[in-house]
Amino acid sequence: MTLQWTAVAFFLYAEIAVNLILCIPFISAKRWRSVFNLGIWNWLSPYWNKCFFTMIMVLIVLFLDAVREVQKYSGPEPMHDAKVNPNLYDHVHMKLFRAQRNLYISGFSIFLWVIMRRIVTLLNKVAVTLEDTADLQVQIENAVKAANQHQEDNLTLKQALLDEERSMSAKNQQLKLEAGRLADQVKVAEEAVRKSQAEVEAMKRQAKGLAQEYDRLLREHHQLQNQQSPTDKKDQ
Repeated sequence: MTLQWTAVAFFLYAEIAVNLILCIPFISAKRWRSVFNLGIWNWLSPYWNKCFFTMIMVLIVLFLDAVREVQKYSGPEPMHDAKVNPNLYDHVHMKLFRAQRNLYISGFSIFLWVIMRRIVTLLNKVAVTLEDTADLQVQIENAVKAANQHQEDNLTLKQALLDEERSMSAKNQQLKLEAGRLADQVKVAEEAVRKSQAEVEAMKRQAKGLAQEYDRLLREHHQLQNQQSPTDKKDQ
């Protein structure tokens, strides 16, 4: 195996190992996201796309070269020459085997390279989704707690309003009773005032009659005095 295909084979083994590690079930997507967020990956992130496409191009070139080698050694002309010379037959089959091996190595390397990138992308998306789901769950729980608290506050407020309404109703009833009692007292007072006014009018009329009687008596007294005065003069 030449140096380039040895490197491709080691690259394939590394891809298999990395993909197996990424698929380990007990390592969560959040842990992988924390690993991917390390400083070294942030430093390499600007070069990641360039490295990815460069490796894709190199592997595609090697894959096409392996396809060419397979077609070269599986064609009718090499097989015809191999049938003529038995030693050449083994050599052609060895070359064909190596070409097919290189084809599989490069093909699976391309496939696993794309799969590895896709797995890393999906792990990041799953981690972000889990974080968003956790935040959304917290927001939902807070919203439910706030709704329950508002419902309890509404119930408390309704109960307070109901108690206040009952208290106001009792006070209104008491005020109505008090107003009725005061109205009765006012009626009694008005009746007493009318009686007092009637008594005052009667006393006024009586006083007026007494005054008239007093004036009449006073006039009669003056008349009697006037009648007595001439008689006293005559006696003298």
